Amino acid sequence: MQPAQLPMDLYRGDSSSMQLQFFDSSNLPLDLTGVVAKAQIRDRPAGNTIINLVCTITPPNTIAVALLAQDSMNLPPAGVWDLQLTYPSGDVRTPVAGPVSVTPDVTDSS
Repeated sequence: MQPAQLPMDLYRGDSSSMQLQFFDSSNLPLDLTGVVAKAQIRDRPAGNTIINLVCTITPPNTIAVALLAQDSMNLPPAGVWDLQLTYPSGDVRTPVAGPVSVTPDVTDSS
């Protein structure tokens, strides 16, 4: 199954965060117990520029994804991102992904 598309529109130098809730096919909260969440922004798939996002799981089905201000200073002008979940069974799923657009900052820019 392909990931749902979720574009990110970011402002260089700023913190950013979002909370995502996941549900199963019966619209019940998806149990994320024991799941490890990882998300990155890159300039392109398999690109060299890697910005790690901070992922925090709150049971039963919420994942907070945050970009720290110091990390957003290193964002490429455009890129891609995704959220990868690794289940205790070893299964890996990518529920969301999308393009990243970055607006250059004015204050404290170089």
